[in-house]
Amino acid sequence: MAAGCTQKIRSPLTGGVFHMAEVTVDRVPRQVRDMFNKGCMAFERGNYDYAIDLLLACVEAVPGFLQARKFLRAAEIKLFQEKKGGALSRMTGGLSSMPAYFAAVATLKAGKAQNALLQAEKLLRNDPLNLKYILLFADAAMAAGLPEAAVQTLEVARETYPDDAAIIENLGHLYTQLDQPKLARETFERLCELRPHDPAAIKALKDATARESMARDGWAKVAASGGSYREILKDTEETQLLEQKAKAVLTEKDVDALINEALGRLQADPDNIGHYRELGRLYSQKKDFDAAVDILTKAVEKNPGDPEIDAALANAKIAGMTAKAEALRAQGKTQEAEAIELERDQFRFDNLNERVRRYPQDLKLRYEFGVMLFENDYINEAIQQLQLAQKGLQQRISALYYLGLCFKAKQQYDLAMEQLKKALAEVGTIDE
Repeated sequence: MAAGCTQKIRSPLTGGVFHMAEVTVDRVPRQVRDMFNKGCMAFERGNYDYAIDLLLACVEAVPGFLQARKFLRAAEIKLFQEKKGGALSRMTGGLSSMPAYFAAVATLKAGKAQNALLQAEKLLRNDPLNLKYILLFADAAMAAGLPEAAVQTLEVARETYPDDAAIIENLGHLYTQLDQPKLARETFERLCELRPHDPAAIKALKDATARESMARDGWAKVAASGGSYREILKDTEETQLLEQKAKAVLTEKDVDALINEALGRLQADPDNIGHYRELGRLYSQKKDFDAAVDILTKAVEKNPGDPEIDAALANAKIAGMTAKAEALRAQGKTQEAEAIELERDQFRFDNLNERVRRYPQDLKLRYEFGVMLFENDYINEAIQQLQLAQKGLQQRISALYYLGLCFKAKQQYDLAMEQLKKALAEVGTIDE
């Protein structure tokens, strides 16, 4: 441990499988270690701005350096508590950070988890207790193979939001994936207190209780009965498949096993559209986008008019074109890559337009199309879509934000401010 870093930071978790290994201070490059030492010294002296600069550089250079990330979060919270202003300053800060927040969400959706993780860190620098930023960071950390980093941040957030079901549910699943059955069971017990009639929460608690019991008593039962662990599990292959499905980060071998299992179920029940959908997701996860497009095209033929399958097929095609463009860029074929990207963007535009026509009640689609219209300078058309989209709870804040940008582009500043104030009023983390 670096000299001077004696303050205890709460809740580091270790363990689990199939994710990026934690990098300890003695394993990081010397330059990073020196920055970490200086960051710790700055932290202890109360120079939080400088500490954050140094510690953020550490985790940017070595994402698995969890010790630096713990001190980074502590410094951010200390600085935030010192500088915390009133409602007006929170509104101003929230408004200025919204473009960065939406950019980070888009980066994560594009599959660039490491970039999204860094973007989320920069958002947390300015507002480390913002629930939206916290949940975004947790999602990015999971996608980047850093579940312990997600746990660190969620546990700190839970101290501020002890009754937030989203934080508690995420923590419960993380504890399960990190092989912490007791913590998982305790966390899901709390979730069931908050959501006593939620079947998913009840099932999660039952599963966590069973895992804890097996971890505590399983081998003792085997020894007492003279049987084998295989007999206790009853069906080892089925158990392995269930465990693979529950993992936070799957290896290629895990995905192949799940694909084979899904293919078997599809063969046994060829009319079940859910099997096609699952295979499309697994092929996409494996980055075999041609196979994903093929299986999802068959699903569309079997069940035309299913908006979820239509969206999955479009996303697989877009992801496939993105992967081809990236491969061409890596080979130095910039012009060919740009041609594919242009084709991809045109396909996305046309596809969204067509799906909005087919599914006019889908407000999420209208939001996505409205954003694309805005990005392509079709401002009036974007306003039409976004005014409808903001009626949907899920995307209301984002739609209001883009409506504000649209009116700003039209130099209708009063209308722009009206939309942005509505958006800020609905962000639950802003103090009244």
